[in-house]
Amino acid sequence: MGANLTNRLDVSVAENQQISGRVKIHDLAARLGLSKSTVSRALNGYPDISETTRKRVETMARKLGYRPLSHAQAIRTGRVRAIAMVLNADEPDGHNPFLQEFLAGACEAASGFDWTMTISTARSEQDTLKVLARLVEEHKADGFILPRTAVNDARIRFLRHLDVPFILYGRTGYGCATPPANTSWFDISGETAIRKAVLRLAGHNHTRIGYVGSDLKFNYSHLRRDGYVEGLGIAGLPFDPELVRNGARTREEGAAESRALLGLDRPPTAIVFATDLAALGCYGVATDLGLKIGQDISIIGYDGIPECHYARPGLTTFNVDSHAAGARLATLLIRQIRGEAPDTLRELGEASLTERASDGPPSLTSEELAEKITKSNEHISGGTNQ
Repeated sequence: MGANLTNRLDVSVAENQQISGRVKIHDLAARLGLSKSTVSRALNGYPDISETTRKRVETMARKLGYRPLSHAQAIRTGRVRAIAMVLNADEPDGHNPFLQEFLAGACEAASGFDWTMTISTARSEQDTLKVLARLVEEHKADGFILPRTAVNDARIRFLRHLDVPFILYGRTGYGCATPPANTSWFDISGETAIRKAVLRLAGHNHTRIGYVGSDLKFNYSHLRRDGYVEGLGIAGLPFDPELVRNGARTREEGAAESRALLGLDRPPTAIVFATDLAALGCYGVATDLGLKIGQDISIIGYDGIPECHYARPGLTTFNVDSHAAGARLATLLIRQIRGEAPDTLRELGEASLTERASDGPPSLTSEELAEKITKSNEHISGGTNQ
């Protein structure tokens, strides 16, 4: 027992000694009382090293300022200790306001592992595949975060063919009997949020609730629409296909679909939007029709972008923590690259409700709302013809 205590004291003293010059792997090994092989395998994430040992080694490495020679490590492990994401800059909503927070979270998490994060842009879906191929060919990344997943996503097939690790921000394969195998993902349950939005509006005594969805090529669009239908069922309200619009990803598209819903003979007294950008498009339409949001028409969005706070009245929305999502995706991807099975790296979070003044009990029935809109349109037409 005395010998064991002495050994532990020797290691403790060694860990607190200072090193002059560049810290090398044998310095770390000596400080920790471990073999160079164990330290090397811990730093490179080999699965035969326990989590406790890995954390101990990484903590000491940060404390001493140890930095591996990237080119030597790449030769030894085949890794460049970098992850990447390719953004399609030509998407109509490609520059979402929460993108900065998402990237900050991903970069910070990668840095915590002493990895780097690379961001590239493409001009189309086909160009995205070319950029991915170039990054792989040039050994710029060990794996990729794939945002905005499609129902049928070509990036997945492409990276599988190249045998390159990836993680999805979202799910894929909507309508498939079984989810795609050997795939890791992190997602926020948009369907849960939209269901809660419908139930919230039903709780305000709305019985005609519309829905404006996004582009159906994206997996999340189907899931959020399912949440809307499920919410109606729980609330005991009938599903009316007239009250469902799709394809709105921008303010302008949100405005067009809002105008279409409010132009119905029996318009909805409340509308749930799959995205905040589309919901914000409803504000101008309401003003044009002489309607007060939160009174004549209630609306709820999803995403939690900063503009929701500055809208008048503020937009009630389900807020996604983009910073945390980015950090989690980077962490799970690095764990996969280090050897964990993709199927074990799947997580589903939830958005949180931010209550503002854009929704409340209806002040008008659907029929009364239609009459008010008709009078407003007649007034606009009369003014135009004068």
